[in-house]
Amino acid sequence: MTGMGGDADALVPTTAVGRGARATGVTTAALVRAHDAPGPTLVLRLDHLPPGALALGGELAWLRRALAGTPYAGIGKIALYGATHPARLDHRFVQALPAGGFDFRAGCGHSLLACVVADGRPGPVTVRAVTTGDTVLCVPEPGRDAYTLHFLRAPTAPGTLPTGHPVDVLDDIPVSLVRYGNPYVFVDARHLPEERLRERLEGLRAHAARLLGHPPHSALPKIATFTAGPGGIAVRALTVGGWHPRLALTGAAALAAAGALDGTVVPPVEGEVRTPGGTVTVSTGPDRVRVHHKRAELLERLVLPWRIHATA
Repeated sequence: MTGMGGDADALVPTTAVGRGARATGVTTAALVRAHDAPGPTLVLRLDHLPPGALALGGELAWLRRALAGTPYAGIGKIALYGATHPARLDHRFVQALPAGGFDFRAGCGHSLLACVVADGRPGPVTVRAVTTGDTVLCVPEPGRDAYTLHFLRAPTAPGTLPTGHPVDVLDDIPVSLVRYGNPYVFVDARHLPEERLRERLEGLRAHAARLLGHPPHSALPKIATFTAGPGGIAVRALTVGGWHPRLALTGAAALAAAGALDGTVVPPVEGEVRTPGGTVTVSTGPDRVRVHHKRAELLERLVLPWRIHATA
C-alpha cells in the first residue's frame, strides 16, 4: 500500500470533509450513485489507504463521522476494492447498520458496480466479490450508458439452496431460501396480510436468519415478497432500514436463480420484473444469471482523514 506522507491535516483541502480532525493520514474516496440503490456508495481503493490501514469497524466508524455535516452523513454503503489485473477487480462490501456497527458478510451488486465506475477502466471488467465468493462480469452495453452484470455461477450449483430444500416453512408460511449473490428469503404475497406487512416480513427474515446461522438483527438474509400473474412478476423487498426503492441487484439475481430451480415458490423469471420504483430486467442461462441495464454515476471525489490506532 502507498502512503501519502507529510502533515495529514495539511493534505486535507478546506473544501474536504473532516476539516480540523486529527488523523494519522488521509485517503481519497469516491461517491458513486448506482441507479435503483437506496443511496450512494462510498468507494475506497485499497492502495490509496494510509500505511497500516485495515479498514475494520473502528476505522470505518471514524470515516463515517468525518462525513458528519456533509450531504453524505450517515452513508450506509462502503465498498473497498483492489485492482489486481487490468481487467479484474477484487471487491469487498461493508454495510453500515442503523443501530451502529457494520456487517462485513453481505454482498451488494450496486456497490460492486460503483467500484467499476469509480475505477473508470473501459471494456468488460471481471469483479471477484471477496465477501460472497461470487465472480461478476460487468459488460458495457453498446449504445447505452449502462452495464449488464453476469453472475458467473449456475443457478443449479451446489449451495444455491442453503437448506437443501426448494421450500421451507417458516411460521406456517412456505418460503424459498436461496443463496445467490446474497442469501434471500422469497415469499408469495398471497400468504401475507396487507396490514403490517413490513413487520411480518421482518419476523420471517429473523426466523430465516436464525435458521441460516446469522444474528437476527444482521443484514442477512434479505427478504422479498412477490406476486405473479399473466402480466409477469412484481416484487417488493426490504433493505437495511426499510423498504427498498426498487430491488437490490443481488436480489434480482437471486430471484432469477430461484425461478430457474424446480420446486421453489418463485415461478420462472425472464425479462422485466416490476417493482415500486420501476422495472428491473433479468435473464438466465445454464451457467449464469444476468441483470441488465444497470447504471451508476460518479458524484464526487473526496479527501478524508483516516485514523489508525497504533499498536506496539
